[in-house]
Amino acid sequence: MITIALSKATGSPKYAHYAEWLKATDAEISIIDLWGKPNEECLSILENVHGLVLTGGADIHPERYGKPERISECHLEPERDTHEFALFEKAQKLLLPILAICRGAQLINVALGGTLYVDIPTDYVADTEHRSKDGIDSTHGLQVEAGSLIRKISKSDNGSINSAHHQAVENLSPLLRKSALSEDGLIEAFEWNELHGRGFLLGVQWHPERMDYTNPFSLPIAQHFLYEAESYQLLVQGVKKIIDSE
Repeated sequence: MITIALSKATGSPKYAHYAEWLKATDAEISIIDLWGKPNEECLSILENVHGLVLTGGADIHPERYGKPERISECHLEPERDTHEFALFEKAQKLLLPILAICRGAQLINVALGGTLYVDIPTDYVADTEHRSKDGIDSTHGLQVEAGSLIRKISKSDNGSINSAHHQAVENLSPLLRKSALSEDGLIEAFEWNELHGRGFLLGVQWHPERMDYTNPFSLPIAQHFLYEAESYQLLVQGVKKIIDSE
């Protein structure tokens, strides 16, 4: 059985969409919510799963990317920052497949030395609405980079996605490369710059779990991620067989 860990899957009704979305691809997978568990227990759990999803939520603390004076403009969960930065570090060491959504994508960029726009309307002149309104996601166009991972997954050069964020990637970590942009030039997806020696990683700024599953930027992402998780499971099983036979 494929087991997927979610960094946080409770707290509001919207968090239920992550498991529903993944199970729409494979109803037999097992989902583990890591939120609320001690950090050491979570790090131990990662050693026995086949993929990690860093989910959406509150802002990353701005002191982590060199802008502590902007704290009043953020909605913060410092405990969650500690929890998820540790999860990401451990997942990298294990070469776990990692899918990062909205806040999760921003966290990875910061963890790898990148920076964020603290508030899009303030820091970036946007022609597109990126924030949700009255709890309803906005929508805008997406331009996909040729040869990118998201191009391979979606089989699309452009399309429409939902949007519910007031922060975004500013300077992308040199370890990453952009995979897609919004109509007004914000980075909407990224992947490893060099894959050698690393596990699968995809960061998306939108919420594919809350979109129409027929959208090429929704369910195909879940399908590909679970393919990567299954490949990881087979790899781990193969390594264990080799060790046991020695």
